[in-house]
Amino acid sequence: MAIFPQTRPAPPPYAGTVRRPGLRHFGPNWYATVMGTAIVASAGAALPVRLPGLRAVCAAVWVLSALLLAAVLAARAGHWTAHRDQARAHLLDPAVAPFYGCLSMALLAVGGSGMAVGRDVIGHGPALVLDVVLYSAGTLTGLVAAVAIPYLMVVRHRPEPGTASPVWLLPVVAPMVSAALGPLLVPELPPGQWREALLLGCYAMFGLSLLATLVMLPLILGRLIHRGPLPLALTPTLFLVLGPLGQSTTAVNALADVAPGAVRAPYASAFGAFAVLYGVPVMGFALLWLTLSAALVVRAVRGGMTFAMTWWGFTFPAGTCVTGAAGLARHTGLAAYTWLAVALYVLLVAAWAVAGARTLRGLLSGALLAAPPGPVPATARTR
Repeated sequence: MAIFPQTRPAPPPYAGTVRRPGLRHFGPNWYATVMGTAIVASAGAALPVRLPGLRAVCAAVWVLSALLLAAVLAARAGHWTAHRDQARAHLLDPAVAPFYGCLSMALLAVGGSGMAVGRDVIGHGPALVLDVVLYSAGTLTGLVAAVAIPYLMVVRHRPEPGTASPVWLLPVVAPMVSAALGPLLVPELPPGQWREALLLGCYAMFGLSLLATLVMLPLILGRLIHRGPLPLALTPTLFLVLGPLGQSTTAVNALADVAPGAVRAPYASAFGAFAVLYGVPVMGFALLWLTLSAALVVRAVRGGMTFAMTWWGFTFPAGTCVTGAAGLARHTGLAAYTWLAVALYVLLVAAWAVAGARTLRGLLSGALLAAPPGPVPATARTR
């Protein structure tokens, strides 16, 4: 007879579910790999120049982006199923929560590039169905994120003054992506109310995102001026500011392209004029910010910046500037915008190749799925 009673060990948390340790730290920032890959395809298709074989390569890149989207969606579903506590912690973490805006943009980017080049692979009809599904889901999740994440920042995150980050733009820029990609679906709708409703709905999302961006940009610039450069690992996020700039330029030009078939003549011509009057100065500011960000990135590299998932911030924002410059080339006829689009596309492809290769290496080694390092313990200074 046993002297001490037998005790049963406590069941592990979430008993009955399959634990996937590799997914515990698989955050919403991984959707950036999908966005950065899809924009390579759609930006290549938008270039004002035609290079032999480029469209076929872009179609292959789109297939890769679609496979990446499926893989990341499955991994994120596994994360929420097996590590619900960590998923909730991400929502309450002011450094991670804004990345939930990337889900919307990943859905939209794959759907939009499917209409641009994916139809060469799967046909126009299936590409249209895919885009309708992804555009609807991406727009809905983007509008939810544009409200929910700022709400959490106000009532739960409570960031300190002077801590604004370019990452804050991610939730509010998602509706701008819907505004830029909605014109692909306008000609597919019956003439009349449906086309006009989608066109003006895209303009409403353009305004929503633009005004929210204009509110946040002074906070970001003020943080840089008063507190100095961002930490090394976060320096690539400076390129995120290019996203709303390039995407809004893309949106006004794409909306101007389809306006004649959706609204009456006086307004259709005004849409075209607005595309140039808005796009030219905004693209000028985008080039200013690109130069400033590149200088700070060079400084960070010299200071020892190593690879992190933030490097994907170099890709999608640069791609939106490619499509924005291509739109201005269509509406102004200036060769300068054509060559600007080509130069930015070369930069985009180089950034995508580097980020993709380093991400693959990090996945194979397990470094990118490991737990983030804990805070460095504070030590007292002695004189």
